[in-house]
Amino acid sequence: MSFQLKREIGKWDLVLLMINSLVGSGIFGLPSKIFSQAGIYSLLVIVFCAAVMLVLVLNFAEVASRFTKTGGPYLYTLTAFGRFPAFLVGWLILITRLATYAALVNIFVTYLAVFNPVLETPSAKIAIIFVLTLFFTLVNHFGVKGSTILNNSLTIAKLVPLFLFIGVGLFFINPGNFNFNASAPELFGFSNSVFLMVFAFSGFEAIIVNTGEIKTPRKNIPTALFITIAFVTVFYVLLQMVCIGTFPGLAESERPIADAALQFAGPVGAFVISVGALFSVGGTINTVMLIGSRLPYALSEEKQLPRFLSFIHRKFQTPTWSLLLFALVAFVVSVSGTFVYAVSISVISKVMILGIVCAALIKLRKTEAADTATFRLKYGNSLAVIGMLICIGLLMSSKANEFRDTLITLAVGVILYLVFRWFKKK
Repeated sequence: MSFQLKREIGKWDLVLLMINSLVGSGIFGLPSKIFSQAGIYSLLVIVFCAAVMLVLVLNFAEVASRFTKTGGPYLYTLTAFGRFPAFLVGWLILITRLATYAALVNIFVTYLAVFNPVLETPSAKIAIIFVLTLFFTLVNHFGVKGSTILNNSLTIAKLVPLFLFIGVGLFFINPGNFNFNASAPELFGFSNSVFLMVFAFSGFEAIIVNTGEIKTPRKNIPTALFITIAFVTVFYVLLQMVCIGTFPGLAESERPIADAALQFAGPVGAFVISVGALFSVGGTINTVMLIGSRLPYALSEEKQLPRFLSFIHRKFQTPTWSLLLFALVAFVVSVSGTFVYAVSISVISKVMILGIVCAALIKLRKTEAADTATFRLKYGNSLAVIGMLICIGLLMSSKANEFRDTLITLAVGVILYLVFRWFKKK
């Protein structure tokens, strides 16, 4: 008897998962990075990026509203373009999830070491990474409901200090810091800050991998996407406003939100933000484990990875072997330091996946009946073309070494695809 994944992720659970993925640890350093390149116009950068991402979100919403199975962009590519392109998309998502997990657990150890430097010694670091990996593996093994509750709790714990930062900081803003009559940034500075912000708005595409555990996904995914993008836009603008208005040294800061909090709330404010950063990293680690553990399962379901990876636990209804494989590889990558290489491909990979989903919209409209999509865009084909052009523009803004690393990773994926096909024939 075969068992199925359990649909435990409701609409608001999905919204919190997406917010948790977008508002990750990077937000604690982003305000100074975009301000150093665009100055006061960094506020316009955020609004511009929100408009750009809305185009891509609209494409995603229509395509996602056609599917109910686990897989997300992998499954969309499989349906629209076939098995080989789909495998490469799944491979890229899996590699970037492993790299993201490894980077986050190492960041978590770094934050902990602020309280006690001994925690960053090699042996302590390995022990902490092992305990973290074991904890999040068990949480995700004992059911998606428990993982969702943990995610909701950590997301709220992360947002509360940031809302306090905004709520208190608004009363300390110096209006003189907002001088739009100052010289506009150079085109390169503006475009580079746009590039940084686009990736602060991405991450939703990975959450949708868990479609098989989402309640009424064809309805809830589009709704959650729009709520998330609206919330994150307002949230980022308010964070940037407070940082600009309260902290004159914003451009040079490595910890802009904590340093700004120190300006108007003292050491207690900076401490609260630092604790919030720990919750932020922990919440994102859990989200990555949830997503990453479903990717081998999705590929196995389509017979593109060994069949045992699609095994579902009878009691907990979670993909046991897929989860254990991801956790084991994630631990090895985390303690070995090899994730530094893999992180460099995440930028290119995200853009490629977003572009492929836009192309899939056009293909699916041609090959499937209109009523298979519960959310259908007006001028959808035109928006899909615009989305692909946006992705091409972003790819052209990327670094040469990122293209090289992505091509190497894709080549490894091609080899694995051919090897697995050969074994299946044998």
